[in-house]
Amino acid sequence: MAFSQDIVNKINALTQKYPQGKQKSALIPVLHLIQETGNNSLSIEQMDEVASLLQILPIEVYEVATFYTMFNLKPVGKYVLEVCQTGPCMLNGSDEIIEYIKQKLNIKNGETTPDGLFTLKTAECLGACGYAPMMQLGKTYKEFLTPQKIDEILETCRNAAN
Repeated sequence: MAFSQDIVNKINALTQKYPQGKQKSALIPVLHLIQETGNNSLSIEQMDEVASLLQILPIEVYEVATFYTMFNLKPVGKYVLEVCQTGPCMLNGSDEIIEYIKQKLNIKNGETTPDGLFTLKTAECLGACGYAPMMQLGKTYKEFLTPQKIDEILETCRNAAN
């Protein structure tokens, strides 16, 4: 698999923002670019090609891609519900919110609904403890979650998808 010339040009533009010999510093922005231009996930082949272009070892790419929850190693739904499950959110009911979403969408953590709309993921601290329980939906935070708010969020997403 080879990236299109357009993608290679974008990767080169990203690496130019960093000092010579520090291409690895562009890894996270490059992975975002690759994920956004594909099916919202990263394949082994894509990660290997990124390693080659950045002149780093494939394992260095895998380490980053598997550490951060923002990167998906398998296809995900159009809407990824990343519910925080750390202490403050848990104390404020994130476990119940996660269970509610599982029941409502009939999926488990890491699964995608059959219609391809929703994927449920749990996340470690999203840095909004004062708004617990909360989740990230795309690039936005959804805060002070309740079952009613989850229903509204899901309905809004369904309407936007139609």
